[in-house]
Amino acid sequence: MKKKSYKVISLFSGAGGMDIGFINSGFEIIWANDFFKEAVESYKNNIGDHIVLGDITKIKSSEMPDDVDLVIGGFPCQGFSVANTKRSMKDERNFLYKEMLRVIKDKKPKFFVAENVKGILSMEHGKVIEMIKKDFESLGYNVDARLLNAAEYGVPQARERVVIIGNRLGLENPYPKATHWVDSKKYSSKKGLKKPITVEETIGFLSNVPLSYNPITLDNGMIIYNHMAATNVYDKFWGRKYNVNQHDICDYLKLWRDKSGYTTKKVDDHFGYKYTAGHWFRKDNNSGSIPKPSDWWELKKILGFDDKYDKEVTTMVEKEIKFEQSLRITNWDRPSDTITATSPEIHVNKERRLSARECAMLQTFPMDYRFEGSLNIVYRQIGNAVPVKLAEQISKGIYDALVEYEKKEGSN
Repeated sequence: MKKKSYKVISLFSGAGGMDIGFINSGFEIIWANDFFKEAVESYKNNIGDHIVLGDITKIKSSEMPDDVDLVIGGFPCQGFSVANTKRSMKDERNFLYKEMLRVIKDKKPKFFVAENVKGILSMEHGKVIEMIKKDFESLGYNVDARLLNAAEYGVPQARERVVIIGNRLGLENPYPKATHWVDSKKYSSKKGLKKPITVEETIGFLSNVPLSYNPITLDNGMIIYNHMAATNVYDKFWGRKYNVNQHDICDYLKLWRDKSGYTTKKVDDHFGYKYTAGHWFRKDNNSGSIPKPSDWWELKKILGFDDKYDKEVTTMVEKEIKFEQSLRITNWDRPSDTITATSPEIHVNKERRLSARECAMLQTFPMDYRFEGSLNIVYRQIGNAVPVKLAEQISKGIYDALVEYEKKEGSN
């Protein structure tokens, strides 16, 4: 008997990690959207042409199909992220969920699923998540928000994300039950739970496979795509030997600029920069800056200043990088830490960072999924995605709930 296909609109789809999970459970994505060009190209090439490239705020609900069972989406989270110490209710990106709200209001799906970062729970002391829940509830939905760890659902990655599920059928929202245990004290018993899937189990076989921007065919016939990686694994950089106060340098340079008769624009024109020189004459902690040594010596030629700060500004030494995450080596004997949209962790061989393919595998994308774009663009697509297997576990419960609901309605 053919499985019933429930129809889905996908918003903020990216490369389609969530969409693939829902497709795997029997759902049909009939319309999707994102404004990340390369992610849309990847989606089209791997999933389907039903994705539309464009700004959701400029796309009317009437341009989307009607009669949908589900709306899904991981609305942008930069403004909510705990990694963003300046996150604020004023950040416009925080309100993109209202586009999802608008589509749900207009299309009236039976269920919706939204995903976001852990930080959304604590933002404004919990007021943000309560505001979002109330907005969805005002449309007639029973709404829950739970923090799920992807590693508990068979993903080789300890990625914690908030999953918001709502339905207008009067049902309990069907969150998936954990299938794997993780390193925590939350379990009174591990009975019935599997061991977490480790990084080594997942990507270990690629350790000695040379990197390549082209597809690689292994001896067993498997084709590996996007096995390309950044190689910046050094723990040192060149930095100033002395502490220099940017405000002092700014006052000093402004004094000599005015003496010389140069304008900021004229300085920019001399260097061939656009707006860069302005930062040297701006005493602002957010945008003021100190010229690099080569620029300092050139400035000295045109402004004619004395030797007062030459030594402090231009003496450079090799320093160790102190930011731990940029030099973190990935786990090997347990699930990885969260795959991010920027520089991934260093491979255990310490010769390179995790390749794009390895990151995709830790996000449980299919092996034949080919990402489009430059290395950094591909890393971004992968890091922004919902792990496929987590989406699949979430969607299975919703699929079963819809089937059961229709059975009951049909028998009444």
